[in-house]
Amino acid sequence: MSNVLFDIPGPKARVRYRAFAVIGAAAVVALIAYVLYRFYDTGQFSARKWEWLQYVQVQTDLLNALLATLRAFAVGAVLALLFGALFAAGRLSDHKAMRGVSVTIVEFFRAIPLLVLMFLFYYGLPAAGVAMTPFLAVVLGLTLYNGSVLAEVFRAGILALPKGQREAAYALGMRKTQVMTLVLIPQAIRSMLPTIISQLVVLLKDTALGFLVTYPELLYYARYIGSQGQFSRPIVPSTIVVAAIYITLCLLLTAAATWLERRNRRSKKRLAAVGPQAEELSLEAEVG
Repeated sequence: MSNVLFDIPGPKARVRYRAFAVIGAAAVVALIAYVLYRFYDTGQFSARKWEWLQYVQVQTDLLNALLATLRAFAVGAVLALLFGALFAAGRLSDHKAMRGVSVTIVEFFRAIPLLVLMFLFYYGLPAAGVAMTPFLAVVLGLTLYNGSVLAEVFRAGILALPKGQREAAYALGMRKTQVMTLVLIPQAIRSMLPTIISQLVVLLKDTALGFLVTYPELLYYARYIGSQGQFSRPIVPSTIVVAAIYITLCLLLTAAATWLERRNRRSKKRLAAVGPQAEELSLEAEVG
């Protein structure tokens, strides 16, 4: 009758929780309806505010902004995953010095806000004589911040694996680096896939901070097109379009993660079904 964190609610509590859920949902719907009404009342849904989407040049520029967002996300995601795997292995190293350096780097970059990192790279490094482009500033910030978070995710996933995995790998004669890169980290990635995808969704949305360092991504273009007087300054419509694009990208990323997770489950079921048959064949071979 009880769970680890709380007691299972009884009939009265379930009715009360359903009532709270209905009231909360009604309040959210009412809020959204009021916002939409205010947009309608102020003419944000008029044809004049949306005619900018009909221009070929605007469509091309919007596509280029989308590609810039995806480019920063792709490079930042790959580097963040590599950074996380590397420093997760460093935090689990047998060498005290390597553990200390890894802990210091991970905790340092995880504690600094991402926007501050982008500002330091874009405005600080040129002042020190280091050339820096908006793209590099965005990618470096995304890599260091999200990579530090992913390092903790990987470390937790590795520590959650059964000790027998590590011991079996050592029994086969593998070195610590091989055990980590070939056995533990791949399994940790599969087991922590939902958390990793959630962090990648955060990384995708964090690319919007690039407009503050003049990186021409989606939000930067939405701000630009929303300030154009020839289109009646459609800041709200352009923001809605960009928000819809971000929501679509996040949903596609989540769908890809769901597909990978289902495929992983099917592979495990197939291996579990093949396992007993393999044992029977081996026994028959020994008897024969």
